[in-house]
Formats: sequence, structure tokens, C-alpha cells
Amino acid sequence: MENYTYNSPTLQLEGLKVKDDSVRLVFFLFLFSYIIFMVMNLGILTIICIEKSLHQPMYVLFCNLTISDIIGSTHILPRLLSDMLLPPSEHLISYYECVVQAFTTHMFGTSSHTVLMVMAFDRYVAICQPLYYSTIMTRRMIVKLIMFSWVVPFVFVVILLGLTVRLNRCRTLITNPFCDNASLFKLSCESVVINNIFGLTFTVLLFVSSIGCMVLTYGKITIVCLATKNKTLNSKAMKTCSTHLVVYLIMSLSGYTIVVLHRFPQYSDYRKLSAILFVIVPGSLNPIIYGLQSKEIRSFLYKLFLSQKCLPSCETKSLIKPWKEF
Repeated sequence: MENYTYNSPTLQLEGLKVKDDSVRLVFFLFLFSYIIFMVMNLGILTIICIEKSLHQPMYVLFCNLTISDIIGSTHILPRLLSDMLLPPSEHLISYYECVVQAFTTHMFGTSSHTVLMVMAFDRYVAICQPLYYSTIMTRRMIVKLIMFSWVVPFVFVVILLGLTVRLNRCRTLITNPFCDNASLFKLSCESVVINNIFGLTFTVLLFVSSIGCMVLTYGKITIVCLATKNKTLNSKAMKTCSTHLVVYLIMSLSGYTIVVLHRFPQYSDYRKLSAILFVIVPGSLNPIIYGLQSKEIRSFLYKLFLSQKCLPSCETKSLIKPWKEF
């Protein structure tokens, strides 16, 4: 008869399976990616905060996506990096810490969708109803959209994990580099039918809602652009929308890959890698894509670059000037 440890307060993370001679390379690769990720996201967040021309609904909503990306990476990558330097037997985490990590994981994944949905609504109003944009996108509306972006994921994730926490655990191994809901309820020897039903319903509802929102808003935007003969306006609208769609497609494809691979245990290593890339890749590309697309951000960076470049020459001129006068 197999021995089980029921409701153990300590769990073990399986982590990434990396060869001993490749651990340092993989460690520094992830560390470098995390540093670049944080520099770009904190940088774009700082620029939006200090540059008054960027205090617009689109950029305010984009800040929420950046915050979500920072939360998603910070709760996973530092812990993953520290575990890589330890032997597998020391990849330990308390159950309550694991639940918090799972909550943050799903909040990050779900809020990424909801933020992109409200950003799509903002673009729809800006392009399809430009005369009413300032009337519709008031401060009160922006607050409502931000609340929607975070409250809806919070409610669903609390229910999702509430169904998991109620289960008794008879295993201690988390078959993942970090904790998520599926890894947690797999620790139970009880029936998880309700968890699977709600989890799949939640996932389908999230994806159908986000895809439906994108199709509806960008379908109407396309119709308006085709009906309008203003080429300059159409070019600007399509540029903005294509940027948003690229971000959404990258995030969605990464999410779909993880969901599908969870159903195939034989591909667990690919699932682990996909889960980590889901945290790093979309969040790293968002500041680049939006930064390159935004004329205001490009202008701010150009002015900053010129001021830094001009600083030595300006100081030299200030030193030379008194000698000329003398």
C-alpha cells in the first residue's frame, strides 16, 4: 500500500530540468532577461508618469498592463533563479506561499486579457466615435475600466483557488517551476471534477470574451477605416490597432500553449518552458512595441537623448565663454 503524507505544510517544486553543465548559462540567461524586462517596463512606466503629453486614457490603461507584467515576472523569476542554484531536494515552498503564488499567477494571466479588452474599447471609441471621445472617456469611465480590469480577475481567481484550497492533499510534489491552480489540485487524491469543470469554464469564458471583444471592436474599426477616405487618419488608426493586436496575439498564443500542454503530461518539460516564456516574452515585447508605435514616447526619448548628448558640449561652452569675454 502506497504511503501518503496528508496536508503537508511544505511542498516541493519540481523546477526546470537543466543539465549540470548548463545551469550557469541558463541562470545568467534568465537573470539577464529579467533585468532587461524590469528596466524596459519600469522605464516605460516612468516615462508615462513624468511626461504630461502621455497622460491620456490609452497610456493610463497601458500602465495597468505594464504593472500586471511586472507583478507576473517578479513573483516567479526571482524564486526560479534562486531554486536553480539549489539541489532539487531543497526546492521547498510552504503551502500557503504556494497558494499566494498561484493566486498571483492567475491574476497576472487573467488581468492581461481584461486590460487588453478595455484598451480595445478605448481604441474603438477614439476611432469610431472621435467627436464623443472626451465625453465618453472621462476620468470616471477610466476608473471604471481599471476596476473592471482588476476586480473581475480577482473574483474569478478567488473562486478558482477556493475550490482547490478546500481539497485535502496527499502529495507534496508540484510538477511545475512555480505554483498554479492545476499544480495545486493535482496534489489531491479526492475528486477534482468540479475544479476541472470550473477551470475549463473560466478559461473558455475568458478566451471567448477577449477574442469576441477584439473581433467586435476591431471589426468595427476596420469598417470605419474602409468607409473613411482620409488616408492619414486611416494609416494612424491601423498602426495603433495593429500594435495592439500583435501584443494580444503574442499573449494569447503563449497562454493557449500552456493550457494545451497541461493536458499532455508527457510534454511537461515543454509546458514548464512555455510557462516561463509566457511571463518573459509578452512583457518584454510590450514596451518595445508600444514604445516604437507611440510618437509621443519616441519624441520624449529623442529629446532626452539630445539633452544628454548636448550636456558635455553645453558645459564646455559655458567654460569657454568667460575666457572669450575676458
